[in-house]
Amino acid sequence: MGERLNQRDARERIEDLERPALDDRSYRVVTLPNRLEVLLIHDPNTDKASAALDVNVGSFSDAEDMPGIAHAVEHLLFMGTEKVSVEPKSWLQDPRSSSLGANDARCWALSRNKPEHDADSAYLLTIRYNWTNTFQYPKENAYNQYLNAHSGHSNAYTASTSTNYYFELAASSSTPTSSKAPSPNATQETLPTAKDDSPLWGALDRFGQFFVAPLFLEDTLDRELKAVDSENKKNLQSDTWRLHQLNKALSNPNHPYCHFSTGSYKTLHDDPIVRGVKIRDEFIKFYSTHYSANQMKLVILGRESLDTLEEWAEEIFSKVPNKDLPQKRWDDVPVYTKNELMMQTFARPVFELRSLELTFLYRDEEDLYESHPSRYLSHLIGHEGPGSIFGYIKAKGWANGLGAGGSSLCPGTGIFTINVKLTEDGLKHYKEVTQVIFQYIAMIREQPPQQWVVEEQIRMSEVDFRFKQKSPPSRTTSALAREMQKTYNRKMLLSGPAVIRKFDAEAISQAMTFLRPDNFRLNVVSQIFPGGWDQKEKWYGTEYINERIPEDFVAEIKHTFENSAKERPKELHFPHKNEFIPNRLEVEKKEVEVPLKAPKLIRMDESVRTWYKKDDQFWVPKANVHIYLRTPIPHVTARTTVMSALYRNLVSDALVEYSYDADISGLVYEFNNHTAGLSISVEGYNDKLHVLLEKVLVQVRDLEVREDRFEIVREHMSRSFRNWDFGQPFHQVGTFSRYLKSEKSFLTDELLREIENITAQDIRLFYPQILSQAYIEVLAHGNLHKEEALQITDLVEKTMKPKRLPPSHLGIQRTLILPPGSNYVYERQLKDPANVNHCIEYSLYVGNTMDRDLRAKVLLLSQMTDEPAFNQLRTIEQLGYVVFSGTAFADTWAGYRILIQSEKDCDYLEGRIDHFLNSFEKMLQEMKEDEFEGHKRAVINKRLEKLKNLEQEGNRFWNHIFSDAYDFSQADEDVLHVEPLTKQSLVDFFHHYISPKSPTRAKLSVHLVARAKPKEATPAERKTQAVTSLSTILKAEKIDADTAKLESRFEALSLDNAKADDALGAELLAYLAEDLELEGDVVEKVLDEAKAALGLAREKRVSGPVRIEDVHVWKAGLQMSTGVRPVKDLGEFMEGNAKL
Repeated sequence: MGERLNQRDARERIEDLERPALDDRSYRVVTLPNRLEVLLIHDPNTDKASAALDVNVGSFSDAEDMPGIAHAVEHLLFMGTEKVSVEPKSWLQDPRSSSLGANDARCWALSRNKPEHDADSAYLLTIRYNWTNTFQYPKENAYNQYLNAHSGHSNAYTASTSTNYYFELAASSSTPTSSKAPSPNATQETLPTAKDDSPLWGALDRFGQFFVAPLFLEDTLDRELKAVDSENKKNLQSDTWRLHQLNKALSNPNHPYCHFSTGSYKTLHDDPIVRGVKIRDEFIKFYSTHYSANQMKLVILGRESLDTLEEWAEEIFSKVPNKDLPQKRWDDVPVYTKNELMMQTFARPVFELRSLELTFLYRDEEDLYESHPSRYLSHLIGHEGPGSIFGYIKAKGWANGLGAGGSSLCPGTGIFTINVKLTEDGLKHYKEVTQVIFQYIAMIREQPPQQWVVEEQIRMSEVDFRFKQKSPPSRTTSALAREMQKTYNRKMLLSGPAVIRKFDAEAISQAMTFLRPDNFRLNVVSQIFPGGWDQKEKWYGTEYINERIPEDFVAEIKHTFENSAKERPKELHFPHKNEFIPNRLEVEKKEVEVPLKAPKLIRMDESVRTWYKKDDQFWVPKANVHIYLRTPIPHVTARTTVMSALYRNLVSDALVEYSYDADISGLVYEFNNHTAGLSISVEGYNDKLHVLLEKVLVQVRDLEVREDRFEIVREHMSRSFRNWDFGQPFHQVGTFSRYLKSEKSFLTDELLREIENITAQDIRLFYPQILSQAYIEVLAHGNLHKEEALQITDLVEKTMKPKRLPPSHLGIQRTLILPPGSNYVYERQLKDPANVNHCIEYSLYVGNTMDRDLRAKVLLLSQMTDEPAFNQLRTIEQLGYVVFSGTAFADTWAGYRILIQSEKDCDYLEGRIDHFLNSFEKMLQEMKEDEFEGHKRAVINKRLEKLKNLEQEGNRFWNHIFSDAYDFSQADEDVLHVEPLTKQSLVDFFHHYISPKSPTRAKLSVHLVARAKPKEATPAERKTQAVTSLSTILKAEKIDADTAKLESRFEALSLDNAKADDALGAELLAYLAEDLELEGDVVEKVLDEAKAALGLAREKRVSGPVRIEDVHVWKAGLQMSTGVRPVKDLGEFMEGNAKL
């Protein structure tokens, strides 16, 4: 022990990291004896703790004959660990000793009070683990159960050269008494360091074992590979994935970029088994080969002192084996060779997309983080202001979007990409667009790198970093762990990715040399052009043509490039200097004991309401201004809804060039249409905020509707409506659910029917009517004085000049009420002919959101079912990759929902959800009081989670204003109503509103039905699957079984007839009951899980649901809820009111 302390004392520690000006955290970088580098972050004021570990291995290390293995290992690593060391304790000392905690005393008592029914071996094993100071965590969901109990969550992702694991949970095991922020004077010395008091320790203890002793449990292997397969199938119709994979497939076949990285059941299970591969051994081999401490970067963020965090990191993570692996690099393997460059690809998408993409072979710039040369190029080429490529081709009617940027694919490999979103006319002129791009590149290269351009970038990067605010802890740790894999000076870990430090003309000039006419690939994406696609990509089936760029086109590009100075349009030039870069960055800081939880009303009359709150906790030179023009006109009919949306998009289209400088200077605006009016928001640095706001207001008021831009905007919106039907089913289902719950809303097919008949003249006549009469509501929040908030209100009023809207004309937000005992199903067939995934949203209505008690119970139920629902429906039953359970709050609707996207049909999914809820009902009844109280603590911790930045606070205020409830204290009220809840009250609530057996519950399910069907398994495959699934379940239940008898039962079984499912189920039952002679309740449980895994477990129903055929008639038969109302008289929010 003394030796270890001496090693720790001698360790190099880097603590003086460059930090944002407002960062009150402490940092320390250390390297453990096993060469695992750790960044420790002490945040005395955080209410959430987190850790992330990034392993420097990803899909680029996949075996060629097992694509996706890195991704599969990421999944499997979560499925149980062998053991974990804990703080040494004297387990057999007297429990009355003050050094023993309650849990230790309980273990001591168990060691001396052997239960009569325990087997000797199990009993001795328990005592042995107590004596050797270790616990076991072999349960596959033990990690997630622990996080869920502490208001936490976890996730992971696999990138090309990185696999990133992270979690977040409550920083304290105690329940906050209010949302009052901890004292800013808290110090490391005053914080508790006991492991038992820190949820972070318990999470680290479990998390660390993924990298020390993962089990790769045999009984979870098949399920997780199916989860990977389901994830892959979810993406098969996504153009983002399809086009990315096509680009990869057409790269250098000797570079790992060309591979398929997600993996599928076929690549990870079926094909290897055919080759005689023991797949579990391959996953263990991959882990053993590539996971090494010296290739890992760990970030831990918590309240504990840096010394405590360092001690914990060493205790847990120093056990990770170090294999001294070298970092992989691909310096000598270009991603594109002469065989792949100068090729043009025409790809056919699923969506109605049109784009042109130029991809240049570039360099890896990770070592050039002080100058970031590619940002110079992306800033100029991707600019949208006057003189830019986009400004020119937009004016031509050829494009409605452009982006450019360099990226490092891996150490040693980089690309630079320019992507243009084409209009219909732009597609016809894609060659001209390409030439314009090269003309602009040539113009940049004609002049030496412009120092003033870089100085603007340096200025904004410094300002943004100086005033960078906190983000959620898991986002912080995950991102920093990934960044630590790069070569940044460790003192620049926080600033390196963000700040441009110097103007490096030579590095920029070298970067320019890569953007030339003999060093690129050209991709055109369109559903109709050019036709004749003659190839299909292997993994996603994307149709494409891949051929050499015609010599005459190459010659034209080279001519344009070489003669740019003579022939380029005069409209192309360098951008002007950016007037939106903020100069006034002072913040008037006045410390307050407790930040205000609501804005004040500083003006309220028959025309205007103005809400105001000066920032009192974040201290950044930023502000948020939200303006709501309340009027019912935008949503009277489907036609007015479409015209309002067209008006919105035309305003945005007209402001592109002007607003771009503001956008890149940290000042953004939004203009939107809603069911109850229009909204304008301007957010960012407050110095020039009023300048942008005034320009936006004038554009909204005085929009010139040009015929050419109208046609482009209308065509783009029409495509968006059509494309919506081809989106992921789980993205669509919520729209149908909201449609059924509201009195009046419109689906995209209704909107699509209207848009074709709307003209530019219609918009010219329509939008002044929206603006002519409205009630104005303003929120001014941040680094603004009260006088400025009132001036902003005056600016809105004087610019827009709406007539007074009587209160009786304001909309009332209501929802439909489902009657007790109702059971409705709305079925809709999906339009994508190739999609195989169905989707269900199963909603249970409990009452009005304004009922605080009901709302609290729904929140608590959502917390309690979160992990069990996911574990049962996704992990165990493998119904699909997308499984969600939680609250369903919308306007006045309060409910609970479960959403699943699956290849299983919706009726089957209904049954499995019913079965889960029946199982959970029993779980709830048997739940121990301490577990129930733990769930209450988790809800309270979530509701009292502190805001991280000014934007979060502003959005919270605006959402409460926008909802018409003005329920600024909602989080505190939720806590007040969760705290007194008893287990019996939840049991009663569940019996009444949730249980499938309840005669009073009200249910509405939306079924989205796929048109395509997955490939059906052969009878032999079904038998093999049945044996595999049952074996997995029996192992999980710790039941030893020889499946030879089951296989022999299946030999004579015919599965070629209509009663195959019944026959298969009967043989499974006979095997369990007769061959294994299991008890009845065990047989029932195992049989149900086996049937669920095989798609045979259909629930018997007493009565079927009512199918909604005519939505209008159905809605007419339901009652409406009361409308949303302010939670208290708005006068009580007036400035100076004693009750505020």
